Amino acid sequence: MQSVNGYKAIFFDLDGTLRHSVPLGADVFTDFVVSLGLSVSAETKRKTGDWEHFYWASSSELRADVAKFDGDDHAFWINYTSRRLMKLGATPEQAAEFCPLVRQHMDEAYNPVNEVPLELHRVLPELRAAGYILAVLSNRRSSFEEMLKELAIDQYFDLSMAAGEIGSWKPDPKVFTPLLNHFDLKPEESVYIGDNYYADVIGARNAGLKPVLYDPRGIFPDADCSRMTSFDELGDFL
Repeated sequence: MQSVNGYKAIFFDLDGTLRHSVPLGADVFTDFVVSLGLSVSAETKRKTGDWEHFYWASSSELRADVAKFDGDDHAFWINYTSRRLMKLGATPEQAAEFCPLVRQHMDEAYNPVNEVPLELHRVLPELRAAGYILAVLSNRRSSFEEMLKELAIDQYFDLSMAAGEIGSWKPDPKVFTPLLNHFDLKPEESVYIGDNYYADVIGARNAGLKPVLYDPRGIFPDADCSRMTSFDELGDFL
């Protein structure tokens, strides 16, 4: 996987990119709502996934909700559940009825495991062997070294950084600066791979890095950037 475009480094997002929750919480949520009688089309699921990515990308909606509930996690998640129910097509009355049932189901029945896409166990060693600098930049609040070890991929990365440690959050382009400075890299020498168009692609693009959207669920089929559904396709963008 030698680069024909002069790339020296490949940086990765963590959650939803390197680390996957299996089963996916969004699927468990939606399947339960369907079992309660709500009809949800494939396109509605996709659009809801698009909204979720937007919401969690440090959106104005998220910031307003965080300020509104001010550390009351229970109230925050009730509010989020209601929001997501209506994105799935529930009426306000249905959302009010289903919300406590969904929260109880997620709290009691959802117990995911962490997994890495299988092809990464082949692709990461190939990237190392090709001489790329590899690092992970996540919007997590604190260090996630133990997670990388749990996933058995920590040995492939030269560095990991959490946005909370930097004091800036994707899509703010400033979050990429410490990583570039650490390796003495120009933005155009680096690729950033992530699953969230609004946080990862927009943030990396505005910082001058080459963004590659990892979209295995087809949430962003019309994205205006390089897009792959498997890490086996990464070589096409280097």
